[in-house]
Amino acid sequence: MEKQLTKLNIFSFKGVQMRTFHITWLMFFVCFFGWFGLAPLMPTIRAELHLSKGQVGNTIIASVAATIIARLIIGKLCDTWGPRKTAVRLLIIGSLPVFLVGLAHDYTSFLLFRLAIGVIGSSFVITQFHTSMMFAPNIKGTANAVTGGWGNLGGGVTNMVMPLIFAAIVGAGFTKAEAWRYAMIVPGVMMLIIAFVYWKFTKDTPNGNYDEVGYAKTNPSKTDWSILTDWRVWALTMAYAMCFGMEITFDNVASLHFVDTFHLSQSSAGFWAGIFGFMNIFARALGGIVSDKVGGKFGMRGKGLLLAGVLLLEGMGLILFAQSGSLTMAIISMLSFALFLKMSNGATYGIVPFINSKNVGMVSGIVGAGGNLGGMLFGFLFKSEHITYVQAFTYIGITVMVVSAIVLITRFQKQAEPQTADEPALALGA
Repeated sequence: MEKQLTKLNIFSFKGVQMRTFHITWLMFFVCFFGWFGLAPLMPTIRAELHLSKGQVGNTIIASVAATIIARLIIGKLCDTWGPRKTAVRLLIIGSLPVFLVGLAHDYTSFLLFRLAIGVIGSSFVITQFHTSMMFAPNIKGTANAVTGGWGNLGGGVTNMVMPLIFAAIVGAGFTKAEAWRYAMIVPGVMMLIIAFVYWKFTKDTPNGNYDEVGYAKTNPSKTDWSILTDWRVWALTMAYAMCFGMEITFDNVASLHFVDTFHLSQSSAGFWAGIFGFMNIFARALGGIVSDKVGGKFGMRGKGLLLAGVLLLEGMGLILFAQSGSLTMAIISMLSFALFLKMSNGATYGIVPFINSKNVGMVSGIVGAGGNLGGMLFGFLFKSEHITYVQAFTYIGITVMVVSAIVLITRFQKQAEPQTADEPALALGA
């Protein structure tokens, strides 16, 4: 009989748990690669489609807005269909607008395609849900943070890679207007490949798929709406709006900010924007690891204090970034707030699985949707003709610090559930 793992052997592919662990973060990575694939190419797209600052802002808002609703639905579908079927269907359906966005030839059609592509951002909920099914309580925070961080990495890698794909297509003799369109075929193909891999090599639970183990019968799918009255859920939702919401906003605007403020080329701006995302390879995992360690010693209260602390440091770093007068200072401050932002992501989901063990999918979906809601609201600041990017970053930094205070006074208590006595561990071998 398979069971939840109590240790995370990140270089192992043995067993359904570790196989699912690696495939689910890779699915998340590919979806984020497609979701943000257009962001580093926006300087070219903006010029070709003659987009104003407000219109660019609207496309950013659209790309995030669709994910808010999608994450709520996906969380429920994970509870009922199971994460495996949910992931495969999302990948297949979500690949369509990724493939077809190249047909956009004006502002309106481009806006609608970005809205449709935004649905694949809900892949995050599947990854967090599926990881929670595979690992025991003592290591859930770490496992969720690693899969979350490595999946989020897609948003950074695409900032680096898509300009290179674009340049290669231009080098092959195509125009810039054709190149950005053809470049989006790459993430579409990647999504279809991962859909096959997910279906072939993962299971819903350590013991098998939902229909094999009778999960739906033993876990009724009736929604427990009482979770909406739980203040802790909303505190975590606000926290995630401040960290992940800022992350997807920065992924969307970073290239434009570096081009417009520091006069970098599209490829150079994409590189530095990619460095921000690349920190997910360790920073989000670090937040989850520390959350598990703190939780082992100080319980849920310790996890809450950690989240409040890293949010405060994120807000301070954002304000420093906003006031940077040189590229060097901007990069240094970007790396500092990126570290605490991504740790906040991990620390948030170090708490989420313990809020309501019978509705992990719903809680994960609500908190995840909060991240996108934050990103959408921040998008209005970057859309405004009356607020500069510098002012927008400053306002967001202040807001993050206010939310850290709210998290500080929230009492996080763990719902009673079986707990293993093992010490949280991150094993780096097979």
